[in-house]
Amino acid sequence: MIVLPEIDPVLLRIGPIAIRWYGLTYIIGFAVALILGTIRARRSHSPVTPAQFQDLVLYVLAGLVIGARIGYMVFYDLSALIAHPLSIVKIWQGGMSFHGGLLGVTIAILVFAHIHHLRFFDLADFATPLSPPGLFAGRIGNFINGELLGRPSDVPWAMVFSSPAADSVLRHPSQLYEAFLEGVVLFVILWLFSRQPRPRGSVLGLFLLLYGCFRFFVEFFRQPDSQLGFVALNFLTMGQVLCLFMIIIGGYLLLRKTGKNILS
Repeated sequence: MIVLPEIDPVLLRIGPIAIRWYGLTYIIGFAVALILGTIRARRSHSPVTPAQFQDLVLYVLAGLVIGARIGYMVFYDLSALIAHPLSIVKIWQGGMSFHGGLLGVTIAILVFAHIHHLRFFDLADFATPLSPPGLFAGRIGNFINGELLGRPSDVPWAMVFSSPAADSVLRHPSQLYEAFLEGVVLFVILWLFSRQPRPRGSVLGLFLLLYGCFRFFVEFFRQPDSQLGFVALNFLTMGQVLCLFMIIIGGYLLLRKTGKNILS
């Protein structure tokens, strides 16, 4: 049995300023993505220049934060949103959704592509391999905070989390499963796949397909959201339902016979 000590979510306090582990992991993930994106932007077949990439980052960050918060409230806590609409701006209370963030980033890239007269799928294929480091960092932050807990288990590596949100039950370290699959495995595959020119939309399609499959699988080891439970067929979570749409769209982008599409 592995018992994890309770880790203070605040790494360092400087007067009224608190530096949190969760925020630090995201900063690290963002820094890695920024470095990798700058490297990709210098390649001959890059759809953006390094300067344009810097601007794209700002659009993506805005879309990510806004979309992740709205997505969480709509997908996972709609009743609270209806009862208290202003709660949607209370980001400091927690509650961010990957799928909402994905939609926000998609809209941000669409807007950027329209303003700069670029192709959406060229930008999406460029940016997609940069996301796994952030996903990895976010899941490590979840693990440190002892949140998004796994389901009860008796496997040799099962853990007891000591965070306020946890209990004394042995559980799967599902955050680490996600960090490995969504962060490490997904990054290696996408980075290698995108090293050569591919049909437009293929890199994005591979990301959607693989992330959807990885997340769908790990959700079987992750405790369902307490306010929702299982939302379909008495065994599927909201995350799995949303991932099914990703798998379908990703499969279509990969299997279509032509690189042309209505968003080009």
